[in-house]
Amino acid sequence: MSAKNRERDSARDRARKNAAGIIRQAPAWTPETLAAAVTEGQRDALAQAITWVESTLPEHQPRIESLLHLTSAPHNSLRIGFTGIPGAGKSTLIERFGLEALRRGWRVAVLAVDPSSQRTGGSLLGDKTRMTDLSKHTDAFVRPSAASGTLGGVARATSEAIQLCEAAGYNLILVETVGVGQSEVAVRSMVDMFCLLLIGGAGDDVQGIKRGVVEMADFLVVHKAEQERLAACQDTAQAYRHALHVFGQPPSGTPVEVLLASSLTGEGHEAIWEHVASLKATWMNSGWWNEQRELQRLDAFQRHARQLLVEAHMHRESESWKRLETEVAKGDTSPFAAARRWVQLNALGA
Repeated sequence: MSAKNRERDSARDRARKNAAGIIRQAPAWTPETLAAAVTEGQRDALAQAITWVESTLPEHQPRIESLLHLTSAPHNSLRIGFTGIPGAGKSTLIERFGLEALRRGWRVAVLAVDPSSQRTGGSLLGDKTRMTDLSKHTDAFVRPSAASGTLGGVARATSEAIQLCEAAGYNLILVETVGVGQSEVAVRSMVDMFCLLLIGGAGDDVQGIKRGVVEMADFLVVHKAEQERLAACQDTAQAYRHALHVFGQPPSGTPVEVLLASSLTGEGHEAIWEHVASLKATWMNSGWWNEQRELQRLDAFQRHARQLLVEAHMHRESESWKRLETEVAKGDTSPFAAARRWVQLNALGA
């Protein structure tokens, strides 16, 4: 064996021993001790708590329920969701926005949901490496989470992760989604404001984004508006301002603004801050702020009820499920018919 290979194997063994030591030293958390550590602002405890609520195992549900109950006190926070076409610079804008928030006295948590592999379950989880300056700050917490095929690219427990971040003292929660599509309604139902990022010069002035996503946005930002791209970004912004006139009034009753910004130069970021502050003040006065939070809690309740019902029966792996799987695989019955039959059997307790 060459000296280079021996050195590599030695480094690998040291890494394994270090990892094993960290695992052995990790606290044997209970819901009570973990909740206490989270509310004290311990970042390792917050990371562990989010891992807990991401579990789909039925045997973990009691401890998840206890943990969420112990961290459920209301908090004065601001939640903003960001989505946009690939290449729009979501992570870049969020990092600059987050760093500015820190300078303004906020404590910032970023929940960045990365795409998962449908084949292996693996995830890119690149946002923590992209947001290097933000993730190193003592008053910031950056958590990449795998989407795991969840509707809208939002991890299963994102709404609970928001609650845990707020319990840990973070009062500005920024949620970055995988991409764009009508299913982004998932993140819209968890945040106070929803921002759609666009870029100029990406083909048509009104880019190929489904109307449903645009209608969910509370404000649009045409990003990377600098240097030779500025004129194209201005054209795109104007095109969207015209297009928004044909949309109906948003539920908030506040017209959707289209802003220009560059995270390279910082131009436009002050305007984003001013608009966010204006929206919050307007909605607090109109009652939409509290009404929206109430609707989101009801939406979370319904979402969890549907999910837990399915998971409760899926984990049973009953004979009826296996039989229906075989019939579908062989083409003896359609997937819809098999699914409908499975639901009927479970409704009867089979």
